[in-house]
Amino acid sequence: MKKQTVSLLVLLLAASGFFFSCGNTVNKNAGALEFDSIQVNETAHLFGDTAKPACNITISFAYIDRASDVRLKDSLNAYFLSLCFGDRYMAMTPEEAVEQYTGKYIGDYRNDLEPMYKKDEQEKEDEGSMEAWYSYYKYIKSQVQLYTKHLLVYRYRYEEFTGGAHGIYMTTFLNMDLRTLSPIRLDDLFVSDYEGALTDLLWNQLMADNKVATRQELEDLGYATTGNLEPTENFYLSPEGITFYYNVYDIAPYVMGPVQITLPYEMVQHLLSDGSMILNEVRE
Repeated sequence: MKKQTVSLLVLLLAASGFFFSCGNTVNKNAGALEFDSIQVNETAHLFGDTAKPACNITISFAYIDRASDVRLKDSLNAYFLSLCFGDRYMAMTPEEAVEQYTGKYIGDYRNDLEPMYKKDEQEKEDEGSMEAWYSYYKYIKSQVQLYTKHLLVYRYRYEEFTGGAHGIYMTTFLNMDLRTLSPIRLDDLFVSDYEGALTDLLWNQLMADNKVATRQELEDLGYATTGNLEPTENFYLSPEGITFYYNVYDIAPYVMGPVQITLPYEMVQHLLSDGSMILNEVRE
């Protein structure tokens, strides 16, 4: 009889969501976070005329749907909204933010371009040229790249074309310490005055990646010609090491694309500070 009573209690607790609310006893990751995403793919033509150029906006926004700690969920979602859409959206729900951002993009496109298009049309500009210059698109995709214990790595990809030769694109990373609810910065990981030594390691690893022996050879290939190679806050943590991500034009021309340099933890061990304990979790 005692055994039946315990079994019944377990069933009742499970049905009431007890094991979710005590998620850390089942899920070892902080907050027992569960994720979802909002998808948008909308096309809007100038003047509502399908024969005229259009803009297209595609969004895949990842957010936290459930958590054992509501404050943690809301704080992280605010960071995600700010990163993907801007500070003006961070106090909204994910659904509200995506809807309003989409509406503003389409509204701005029509308000800004319809007067210019009407003028070009009256002046009988080349239709093919007008189609190229007035066809816009925006693409936003975010995802949770890593979630382990007290670390969450969030990836944001942005692309936009507003006429011309080519569009722009960039990828940004957010490494969140779930204990402090704040982004992890390089100063949190490394000892003071780390910049010089870390820069040397980045150069050395980039030389190894490209199978060259000197910095001059890297520069001849195009590296460090549009910006200095130095530690960037746009990095992400993984079990393999710390990857520094340089978007187009950061250190190399557009044609070379983005550059990623991964430094294994063993390589930077002597530069890590006492405050980098969270790295022990991702390395396990």
